[in-house]
Amino acid sequence: MERHQSWSGFPHVLSASQFSADEITRIFERADSYRLDHHVGRHLDTLRGRIVGCAFFENSTRTFTSFDAAALRLGAQVVELPGMVQYSSVAKGETLEDTVRTLECYMDAIVMRHPETGAAKRAAAVMHKPLINAGDGTGEHPTQALLDLYTIRHRFPNEKAIKIVMLGDMKNGRTIHSLSRLLCTSMPGSEVHFVSPASLGIPSKLFLKLSENGLRCTDHPNEDFVPLLRDAHVLYVTRVQAERMKSEKEIRAARAMYCVTPKSLKKASPHLAVMHPFPRVTELSPDVDRDPRAAYFEQIQNGLYVRMALLSLALSR
Repeated sequence: MERHQSWSGFPHVLSASQFSADEITRIFERADSYRLDHHVGRHLDTLRGRIVGCAFFENSTRTFTSFDAAALRLGAQVVELPGMVQYSSVAKGETLEDTVRTLECYMDAIVMRHPETGAAKRAAAVMHKPLINAGDGTGEHPTQALLDLYTIRHRFPNEKAIKIVMLGDMKNGRTIHSLSRLLCTSMPGSEVHFVSPASLGIPSKLFLKLSENGLRCTDHPNEDFVPLLRDAHVLYVTRVQAERMKSEKEIRAARAMYCVTPKSLKKASPHLAVMHPFPRVTELSPDVDRDPRAAYFEQIQNGLYVRMALLSLALSR
């Protein structure tokens, strides 16, 4: 798989493909230390005097607040920039390049979410300070992939490869795209099953790249996901990305196809980890929350530690 310039020699976090196995280990070891610090209530000032800007051109709850909290817990100050489309000079026609060049004059790192695929790469091309991609259109969400993998590693510490069932919107789900890419590096040989409505299948180019780079991939358009759970390690559920679809009829039809309930999990592996990047809509019943196999709030918590690790590594050079 095409790999970005090594992270150790490049200040930006743009794609899940850019990390080597050693770099992933380094990030996770630091996340583990922050996890311990958090549990014992230890105060940190690793990034005291640094300023982190959270520039979000698209809505977010968990990614925005977790990066905000991560920076604050490391002693940095945060400039919160939600609603960039409505409230910044972007509304006047300013280019993305001019916006980020301006922001880096005031800040030491920028965390950016943008609705356009490839926007993070465009922004990084003109920047001299670290940019962390917090999601760009239907492209990638590398920090979500890292916290997902971190959660999988904690649930299955002795597994070198896993069977994972990806359920939902494979076409527009950037978390699916990034986690799959990360598995190529971190857990080659893993068995990945993409289950989706036929109109929202995994992009063929991505499917081919994943298959060529170490994953055993199978596509299951319009198929039942329940039989696949008997020996699966992970069920990774995603919502239908309604904001990226034009037809209300298509949205309703796609949402009606799948819903994970306690009944769905009756014959699933007792060691299954049910994961979801959130927000959830209709694809995952709240009744599953009481099942010990539900790992999604653990994912959310782990996002704090992984993003603390990324910020500290990006700004410690």
